[in-house]
Order: sequence, then C-alpha cells, then structure tokens
Amino acid sequence: MLLLANLVRAITAIVVGIIVVAIVMVLLGANQSNDIVQWFHDAGSWLAGPFRGLFDIGGEKANIALNWGIAAVVYGLVGGFIASLLARAGAGGYGYRRRDTAV
Repeated sequence: MLLLANLVRAITAIVVGIIVVAIVMVLLGANQSNDIVQWFHDAGSWLAGPFRGLFDIGGEKANIALNWGIAAVVYGLVGGFIASLLARAGAGGYGYRRRDTAV
C-alpha cells in the first residue's frame, strides 16, 4: 500500500505541475505556435476541463489563472487525501494498534 500511496503522490505532483506550468505560460504570453507550449496548454486545458468557466472575472488570462488554479488545488488536495489514506492503510490503518493479549 505504501508503494501505491507514493505512486498516487507522484501522479498528483505531475498533474499539478502540468497545470501550474500551463498557467505560467499563459500568464507570461508564451508562443502558442511552439510545440512544447502547445502541449502544456492542451494538457492543462484537458486536466482543468471540469473547472472551465467556473468563474468569469473578465479577461482570458485571469479566467485561466483562477479556474485552472482551482483545478490544481483540488487535484492536489484530493490526491494528497487519497495518498494519505493509502499510506495509513499500509501502515496498519488510522493509528490503530493491535495489542497482543499473550502475556
């Protein structure tokens, strides 16, 4: 279970990292015709898809920063929670220790 918890943490970090890099590239006005920039933008847009249009504060960059930023936070929190549950399950579960009754 600990291996699975670490895998979930790694995947969560990669997903959040992709979204954050995409946000930074949009805010800095990176060249959209560049293949790397386009890949990060497409991946970030796909990952943040469920959060698209959550808030409309005016301006494309501001909307992307806010909505995709919320997506990154939610992915980070949910992934961290799932990894924590898996790690606890692998370590014996929620701090419960079995006492040996043999003397």
